[in-house]
Amino acid sequence: MTLLVRMDDLDLPFAVSCLGDASGPAVIVLPGGPCRGPEYLGDLAGLADDHALVVLHPRGAPHSGGLSRGWWSDADDVVALVDALGLADVDIVAHSAGTRLALATAARFGERVRSLALVTPPAAWLTGASSDVASIAVNRAEPEVTEALAALEHGDASTETEYRALFLRQAPAGYARWTDRERAHAQLGAVSLAAATAWFRDIPSDAPERIQAMHLPPPTLVVGGDQDLLTGVQPVRDYAAALDARVAFIAECGHYPWLEQPAAFRELLDTWLAERSRAARG
Repeated sequence: MTLLVRMDDLDLPFAVSCLGDASGPAVIVLPGGPCRGPEYLGDLAGLADDHALVVLHPRGAPHSGGLSRGWWSDADDVVALVDALGLADVDIVAHSAGTRLALATAARFGERVRSLALVTPPAAWLTGASSDVASIAVNRAEPEVTEALAALEHGDASTETEYRALFLRQAPAGYARWTDRERAHAQLGAVSLAAATAWFRDIPSDAPERIQAMHLPPPTLVVGGDQDLLTGVQPVRDYAAALDARVAFIAECGHYPWLEQPAAFRELLDTWLAERSRAARG
């Protein structure tokens, strides 16, 4: 179910999708892309069976109005959603580019974020770590993967049609395998050049330092895939260390662990959210 939420202090309504009808406080989910249509998340390997998931459609995503004001400013929308849910604070699960929005929310509104689960985050921007993708890719000889890596390094797009085509050429690098299942998943969720460009505007130059200097940062779990050619492995380790976060890598997994290794992903997230719930109860 998709809803439009109107807050008096926001200049446009934003959309949310409600997944599952489990009791207990809602968990906010932030999709990646950036601003990709959140259909690609599915039900997060059945996580919605036991948790009430409220998926924010970021500005620029389908069903939400306008374009992003930049992921740093869009933290206002996350807090507005927390307010709309009537919660003092909330657990956030974020994927890929959505992890930037999650960290901006924690850095700017730390008292409203109970915990973070950051799934396959782009990492080098936070710490300046060098990529180790080449060492991971040595065992990926599929032509589609070779082309995807070249498109990631040299691809360019100036129109919406070119951007969608580039996204699909790059897609094989996001999976540990490239079978019919992964091909079908890559087609899910619209992407937009205009939305992605707006996502990165007006970001404070010291955003990484402000995030790493958070006072009493929320408990944080970082989930990586050991075959993720979009993020690498060591940069994700360094990212987790910079956030004083727990880190877990899922074996034989790329950028979409709920699709590629659903049982392992589900166990990690269920355990994490259960721990956070127990901690909140004291």
